[in-house]
Amino acid sequence: MARLAEELVSACHARDTGAIYPSVYGRMEWDKPASTMTTQCYGFGNGRFGHPQQDRAISLREAAVLQSFPKDYAFVPEGSSINFSTLGRMIGNGVPVILGEYIGGILVEYLKANGANS
Repeated sequence: MARLAEELVSACHARDTGAIYPSVYGRMEWDKPASTMTTQCYGFGNGRFGHPQQDRAISLREAAVLQSFPKDYAFVPEGSSINFSTLGRMIGNGVPVILGEYIGGILVEYLKANGANS
């Protein structure tokens, strides 16, 4: 397994107790596919969700766009408070929109081809 250069290891992971830390830190790359979105995709220590250039995790909106939600999709009614945990669950547990559309199209074609009423 590849190891980080010593100067890049966080102090908490340099100790013996940090050797088994279950979280994964990683930065996304512009020219590679994104990791699978999870319910904690907005946290830097919850997977490989580090922004490709900026020193932060991806935002909830960026995660939604990676899931192919439209950029202006409203997850909560206007004026409502935003709960990161709830919104993260919606995005992370969601089926990517484009994938859902594709599968739906296949199902419609199948039903039409097999004489199902619409």
